[in-house]
Amino acid sequence: MKYYIENFGCQMNEHDMEKVNHLLHSAGHEQAPEMAKADLVIVNTCCIREKAEQKFYSRMGRLRAVKRRSGIMIGVTGCIAQLEKETLIERLPFVNFALGPSNIDRVCEAVEAVSRKEVFLDFSSNGCTGSMYIRPGQTGKEKAVRAYVTIMKGCDNYCSYCIVPYVRGREASRESGDILEEIRELAGRGIKEVILLGQNVNSYNRGREDMSFPELLDAVDEIEDIERVRFVTSHPKDLSPALIERFGRLRSLCEQIHLPFQSGSDTVLRLMNRGYTVREYRAKVELLKKTCPEIAISSDCIVGFPGEEETDFEETMQLVEDVRFDGLFSFCFSPRKYTAAAGLSDRVPEEVSLERLHRLQAVQKAITQQGHQRLEGKRVEVLVEGVSKNSRDELAGRTRSNSIVNFKGNRDLVGKLVEVDVVRGYANSARGANPVQIKEA
Repeated sequence: MKYYIENFGCQMNEHDMEKVNHLLHSAGHEQAPEMAKADLVIVNTCCIREKAEQKFYSRMGRLRAVKRRSGIMIGVTGCIAQLEKETLIERLPFVNFALGPSNIDRVCEAVEAVSRKEVFLDFSSNGCTGSMYIRPGQTGKEKAVRAYVTIMKGCDNYCSYCIVPYVRGREASRESGDILEEIRELAGRGIKEVILLGQNVNSYNRGREDMSFPELLDAVDEIEDIERVRFVTSHPKDLSPALIERFGRLRSLCEQIHLPFQSGSDTVLRLMNRGYTVREYRAKVELLKKTCPEIAISSDCIVGFPGEEETDFEETMQLVEDVRFDGLFSFCFSPRKYTAAAGLSDRVPEEVSLERLHRLQAVQKAITQQGHQRLEGKRVEVLVEGVSKNSRDELAGRTRSNSIVNFKGNRDLVGKLVEVDVVRGYANSARGANPVQIKEA
């Protein structure tokens, strides 16, 4: 059977589909280069914002027409499947199977069941499910340079706007020995960079006798062939001095962290149930920069949360100006089913939220570009990931601080660590020249 996967959402969704691809490939199925050549289409879903959910249902309308013409098999996985459960099939009766994010390890069972003309559904989500332990192999033609590794799932924080605890479940951590074994396997395959995944990595192994997250980073750092380590996502209230200290000491830990602040107003943070104040957030940022002056900090921000006044938004703008984030993912508030914030009545008018968002994004765009321009004239280490998205004649890679650098070079450099001269900084990337390999892959 030929299958095609369409993925929406975050790095965790991306990694989930790497696992699904691995399972289907291992079962003898073949990945189709495009949807038109597939017998099976799997749509992996995200519902973190209303727009993502709307995009999914719009996509399913088009798939219904494709199924009428060709009779393809359709599967839905991910967060919308978990959120809607059986009602998804009632709304989209042409879907053949649906799996929650904790149940993607059963995708081959689902395909077999549909082949017998059965509908297959699984939305169980308790504890460390089999999906956490799938280790994707190398199924593509191009050699991978970086890899995701799941270390935990779920979240216990229940921020008032967030759907994650309802679709990804409560926190559950994977045994450190299994994680380290997987990373050693990846190193043996030539992987140079690993990204450790969890909804809140700072909570890894909380309440268990296994090693803490900072201790896990220590252990990964001892795996010689792994050159770089990153992680997402880190909750500010749980960012410990012990974890911050690792940024100044560990060889492999990249000088980069994603630390969502969501709002620069204490009033709004309380409504969001974030568990920290702006002062506490600023103090942790200050300690990060003191410990590791080169560190790049990116973040998330929600604009127009119910009850947000103009003065609250100005406090958010001040935080952005003061911290000068290297990157910022910003969105208007989107009410999500089951969350506490969905019931708040003091809604900010849509036009006000959009105007605030545009102001914020304009300021951040300038800050990000200035950060890339500060690289001009410097020689930086880049891990070459592949051909540039901007030009087939160029290569692209990332600095340790996660800036994208495009440059001309031989394709033999893919998978290698090189040094390049940064000649120009742009809004979203930098341009490099004169690449010289510094380490073998």
